[in-house]
Amino acid sequence: MGLSAARLVVLGTGAVIVVLGLWLIVLPGGAGSIAGLYTVLGGLALMVGALIERIRYRSESGDRDGAPAGKAGGEPVDATIESRFRRTDEVFVDPTTQQRMRVWLDADSGERRYLAEPIAERP
Repeated sequence: MGLSAARLVVLGTGAVIVVLGLWLIVLPGGAGSIAGLYTVLGGLALMVGALIERIRYRSESGDRDGAPAGKAGGEPVDATIESRFRRTDEVFVDPTTQQRMRVWLDADSGERRYLAEPIAERP
């Protein structure tokens, strides 16, 4: 699994927060047990988020391999889409880059891929 430096930082931060929460829970007198519980849950949420987060419109395999993203964060421009994926009529404009994106779908698994499309010139 390819983990970026940012994900590793978030995972490490989450782990530190979990340890801090556990320390609060075991303090004598039980004064920090509720705060410790919430701290542990917050640290775990950071760690889970870092592990399941994907970069914008990337496929899981592209994200895992660490290949450079294409326009608007989709598949690389020279990417070949596997034959199990079919072009759909679903098109949207990425709000950040204003890049037109086409959705490709594997009907059996429901997996989606996103490829940038050229923006048509207006007359």
